[in-house]
Amino acid sequence: MKNSTRIQQLTHDWETNPRWKNIERPYTAEEVIRLRGSIDISYTLAKLGAEKFYLALMQQTYVPALGTLTGNQAIQVVEAGLPAIYLSGWQVAADANLSAEMYPDQSLYASTSVPQVVKRINNALRRRDEIQSIQRVKEPIDYLVPIIADAEAGFGGNLNAFELCKQLIDAGAAAIHLEDQLSSAKKCGHLGGKVLVPTQEAINKLIAARLAADICHVPTVIIGRTDADSATLITSDIDPRDQPFIKDVPRTSEGFYAVNNGLQQGISRALSYAPYCDLLWLETSNPDLTYARDFAEAVHEKFPGKLLAYNCSPSFNWSKHLDDDALLSFREELASYGYKFQFITLAGFHALNTGMFELSKAYLARGMKGYADLQNREFELQKEGYNAVKHQAFVGASYFDEIQQAIQQNSATQAMTDSTETAQF
Repeated sequence: MKNSTRIQQLTHDWETNPRWKNIERPYTAEEVIRLRGSIDISYTLAKLGAEKFYLALMQQTYVPALGTLTGNQAIQVVEAGLPAIYLSGWQVAADANLSAEMYPDQSLYASTSVPQVVKRINNALRRRDEIQSIQRVKEPIDYLVPIIADAEAGFGGNLNAFELCKQLIDAGAAAIHLEDQLSSAKKCGHLGGKVLVPTQEAINKLIAARLAADICHVPTVIIGRTDADSATLITSDIDPRDQPFIKDVPRTSEGFYAVNNGLQQGISRALSYAPYCDLLWLETSNPDLTYARDFAEAVHEKFPGKLLAYNCSPSFNWSKHLDDDALLSFREELASYGYKFQFITLAGFHALNTGMFELSKAYLARGMKGYADLQNREFELQKEGYNAVKHQAFVGASYFDEIQQAIQQNSATQAMTDSTETAQF
């Protein structure tokens, strides 16, 4: 296909597709096609996931998700019925990074770690889809749910953010979020010492993400996050949009300016980011519905219907802030304000650690009875769709038996034949 035709098609899509309503791009379709090269590479999982996620945001009251650490955790999330998976940089730093270290959430791990975990999760989900296929399930599960991936502060400048987003798309991420902290001083949103970059610098990272998606020809959902609610420092006073929030006090020993953090600065930044992303996320310090409503109303006054995201963070002491009735209705209240994507970032970390600790205590105290109790619980959960109790079949032994059979008819080395799992489960 001629480049002129590709340019025309892309321009037409941007101008007429409702998906791009109110989305601004400072670059042209001609620049995208030139940067794309002579062929259009297919990023099937990323494209499929992005389309599913955006459709869910449009059609559902809200899209709930849990943060997962591993492929097996992701499978449990899907088989339990959740429609999306959140992939947290915090969790990758803690226990799933290529540096093989346990880190706090300060961008200390290799930047390629999150793409690798996206790929690992997608590979696990694909395997379950393949296993399901050979089982000829009457009502198959859609295992390839959208993965919403944490790109942190981009691990550097615009080019670093661009390359990271391309890697995430290549791995099959449906959505990407970027935050407005200084990469070299990046912290978890619930730690101190956070340093903002100028508003325009944060916008440039969002543009880098959109450009990466356009070059990959994938409608990746871009989420813009601001830490302005609690970040007390900023690198520069160059951007006039930031100047009203800068305090008239001496700069820090690093040369940073002090800012008046809080809701108003968060609103200011969100309004600036809105044209360049699909969803807005204000990181907050408490599960405060009034705060969430005030932010949403301020955004929607200027950008009616703008999609919002909310981190239902494990850093909050939920029962301390809310009673049981409020906890039960929290998601619906948020959704009524326009928070369409709601997620628990560190769910996998806490579930993994709690479960293993409790099992260890039970085994220490009651021996095999402690483990048998867990196994019996697994048997009970089978009625609700839990499949991992049959661990050999779960990871694909039967699937590879079929591959062996296709290669060598009447093979005598079938793994599941005469297995203890077949005999006892």
